[in-house]
Parts: sequence; C-alpha cells; structure tokens
Amino acid sequence: MTSPMLFEPNRPGSKDVAWCPGCGNFGIRNILRKVFAELNLTPQEVVIISGIGQAAKMPHYIKVNGYHTLHGRSIPIATAVKASNPKLTVIAEGGDGDMYAEGGNHFLHAIRRNPDITVLIHDNQIYGLTKGQASPTTMLGMKTPTQPWGVFEEPFNPIALAIALDASFVARTFMGYFEESVGIIKKAIQHKGLAIVDIFHPCVSFNKVNTYEWYHKHTYWMEDHDPYNREEAFKRAIETDPLPLGIFYIHEKPTFEEQVMAYKKDKTPLWQRKPKFGEIKKILGAKKGF
Repeated sequence: MTSPMLFEPNRPGSKDVAWCPGCGNFGIRNILRKVFAELNLTPQEVVIISGIGQAAKMPHYIKVNGYHTLHGRSIPIATAVKASNPKLTVIAEGGDGDMYAEGGNHFLHAIRRNPDITVLIHDNQIYGLTKGQASPTTMLGMKTPTQPWGVFEEPFNPIALAIALDASFVARTFMGYFEESVGIIKKAIQHKGLAIVDIFHPCVSFNKVNTYEWYHKHTYWMEDHDPYNREEAFKRAIETDPLPLGIFYIHEKPTFEEQVMAYKKDKTPLWQRKPKFGEIKKILGAKKGF
C-alpha cells in the first residue's frame, strides 16, 4: 500500500491554507488521501483538474499532479488529459457553483461523451469563495447576501439530471461519513467511464442551514437498491427529505477514449506521438518549401 504521507501538502508544515477552520473541504482532502493510498496510487499517476472556488483549491493541498483551470472548465481539461494519457487516474473537481453553474454545459456534454474520468463535486449548497450568495443547489427560502428576501429558484438536482441523461456512474455521499465516502470514491475511480460523485459538505462560514448536524438528520443510506435499475434510480434521485446517499446508477458502456478515432488503429498515447508533417502538408495542400 502506498503511504498516505505521499499525499501531504506540497509544502509540508505550511499553515497557509485558504479554508476556514471546520470547512468540509478538509474532510474531503482526508478522504482523498485514504482513497489514493488504498488504491496504491502514486502521486505521478494521479491528476486533479480543478476550476475556481474554495473546493477548487484541492490541488494546492495534495501532492499529486494538478491543474487549476478557469471557472467551470475542469471537465473539458480533464477529458483532454485522459485522452492524451489514458493510463492516468484523472479527477475533475470543484464546487456546486463551479460544476453546475459556470460549468453546467460541460457537465451535460461530458455525460454524453463518457470520458473515463471521475468528477467530484463539493456540494455545500452555497458559493463559499465569494461570500455566500446562492448557488444552483441552494435550498428554497434560504436568505443570502444577494437574496435577502429568500431564494425562490428551484434547486438544481444533479443526480436526477445525470440519470436522465444515462450517465455511466452516479453517486452521492456526505463527507461526514468518512469510510462510506472512501468506499464510494474508490468505486468511482475504479469504474470505467464517467463517474459523478456529488459530495455534501458544510460551509461553516456562509451556510448556517446545511450544517454537519443538518446533513446527519436529513440524509439516509440506500439499502437493497439496485444501481443497474435506471427507473428505480431516478425515483430515488427525486426524493427530497431525507436525501438518499449511495450509488444511484451504473451503466457500463464504451468510453470516449475507446471510441475516439485517434486510437482506432494506433494505441500509442497522444502525448507520445510526434507530429506527422507529411499528413499536415496533405491536409493543408502545401507546396514545396512548406
């Protein structure tokens, strides 16, 4: 087993952590450290691609390959990294705002493409980086700095949407359940295809409703649930109180990397290939002296 010490922050001993004391992101980091160790992954084998937000700072505090992208753009970058080097374990990671608002369109089309990546969403039901305005998953009636009268927009249901679009792997957990979360994320990483894991966690500074206690009281673990039954999975997905946790749906199908034309005749990873200038000349119709 790989030592979890390999996944300490890049600057051991540093106190420069941009998360509030008690933030659920610390718990998710600890979960990921154990996941990587139990899967015997080295830092060189893992890439975390993140967007913008408190959740997106995860690559700063775990010793793996990391790439901090633009707001909502982690999924297309992760898709490209996996396509370039299929041997890597690739994770796209960000908050509920980053993934479901700014990155919502990429979320939809990733489900269609089915790249072999894991998408982890830190769902604290608020925008934590920009001081607590409502996010796509904020509950109806919650008062925020930008909605002082109370949120009236219907909350986004990523689980139901993913199942409706026939996603390859759909799960939800609460980071307060450590071992259960480790188990779900391990299965997500091991799954061949797009694996979506929505992770509930509190924002201790800006969300005073969805607290640790609230999640313990308003969630339950699904038992005797068949994740290969799409209709039953969707029924579970639209339950609201209590909210189900666990693996909702699995549909094993060909991945993006298996179907992309670049790998049909040549399995050499894209990053190892050299430019074929002869082919480029033909495409461009170049003359002598190109």
